[in-house]
Amino acid sequence: MKKSKFLNELYNKEKLNLVEPSNEICQSYINKSKNCLTSAKLLFENKLYENSISMFYYAMYNSLTALLFKIGIKSENHSGSILLLRSLINQEDLFKILSNAKKERIDKQYYVTAEKDELTKEISEELLEHAEDFILNIKIIISKITNESVEDMRKRFKELISCDEKK
Repeated sequence: MKKSKFLNELYNKEKLNLVEPSNEICQSYINKSKNCLTSAKLLFENKLYENSISMFYYAMYNSLTALLFKIGIKSENHSGSILLLRSLINQEDLFKILSNAKKERIDKQYYVTAEKDELTKEISEELLEHAEDFILNIKIIISKITNESVEDMRKRFKELISCDEKK
C-alpha cells in the first residue's frame, strides 16, 4: 500500500488517530447525518440553495465520520477523512462525490458569486441526489463491516500513514 505523506502529517499532528471502534459514536454520526439531510431538504424546499449545499455536504461528511468511527479512526480534518475514503476504503466514486460536494460547500459558504440562482439550484438538486445515494452506500459499507475487516483496515491504516514514524 502506498504511504500518504499528507495523512502521515495529520497523524503526527494528532489530527488523525486510531481510537477504539465505537458502534455508539458511529450511530450518533448516522443520526447527525440524517438531521443534516433533513435540514438540507428543508432549506432546498425554501429556495435557500446555498445553505442547502452546505447541509448536503455535512450530511455526507457525517456519514463518513460514522464509518471511520466504526473502524476506530478519529479524524479532525475533512480532507484527510475524504482521502481515507479513497486510500483506505477503496471507494473512488464516493471519494469524487464528497470531494465535489466539499468544493461546492466551500464556494457557497465562504464566497459571494455572480452565479445565477438557477445554477445554484441545479447544484443543490444534484447534491440532493448524491447525498441520498452517498449516505445509503456508506450505511451499506458499515453494515458489512466485521471484526476481521476492522482489524484489516486498521492494519492498512497504519501502513498508509507509516504509523511507526510517529514521534
